[in-house]
Amino acid sequence: AVIAEFIATLLFLYVTVATVIGHKKQTGPCDGVGLLGIAWAFGGMIFVLVYCTAGVSGGHINPAVTFGLFLARKVSLVRAVGYMIAQCLGAICGVGFVKAFMKTPYNTLGGGANTVAPGYSKGTALGAEIIGTFVLVYTVFSATDPKRSARDSHIPVLAPLPIGFAVFMVHLATIPIT
Repeated sequence: AVIAEFIATLLFLYVTVATVIGHKKQTGPCDGVGLLGIAWAFGGMIFVLVYCTAGVSGGHINPAVTFGLFLARKVSLVRAVGYMIAQCLGAICGVGFVKAFMKTPYNTLGGGANTVAPGYSKGTALGAEIIGTFVLVYTVFSATDPKRSARDSHIPVLAPLPIGFAVFMVHLATIPIT
C-alpha cells in the first residue's frame, strides 16, 4: 500500500508538473494546453490514479487526504505516517524526473511551482488553496462514505470520478490566483 502511494504520487507530480512547464515554455497565445488543459491534467491524473490504487491503498495520493482520513479515524497513525512519507518521497522523485527530462525549462520556469498571481495577496492565495484542499477532502469523504444506503452502494466504485472532477474544478478556480 505504501509503494502504491509512492508510485501514484510520483506519476501524479511527473505528469502535472511536466504539463505546467510544457505550457509555460510556449510562446504563442495558442501554444500549449492552457488553463483548461492544466486543470484536466490534474483532475484526469487523480481520476486515473485513484482508480488504479483505491483497492490497494485507498488512493490517497495527497497528504491532506491522508491526514483528513487519519483525523476521521479511518487510517491508523502508523499507516498515515507511512503514506505521507511515501507521498512526499514520490513527489520529490516525480519532480526529479521532470527536472531530469526538461532541465532547461524546469530551471528557467521555476520548476513549475505555484506563485501568487498579480493582483492577489498572499492571504487570498492561501485562502484559495485552503478552500481547494477542503473541496478535495470533502469530496473524498462524500464519495467513499461506507454508510450510504443500499440504493447508493455503487457509489464507491464511482469514487474516482467525482474526486477527479473536484480536482479539475478546483484547478479551474485557483489557477488564476496561484
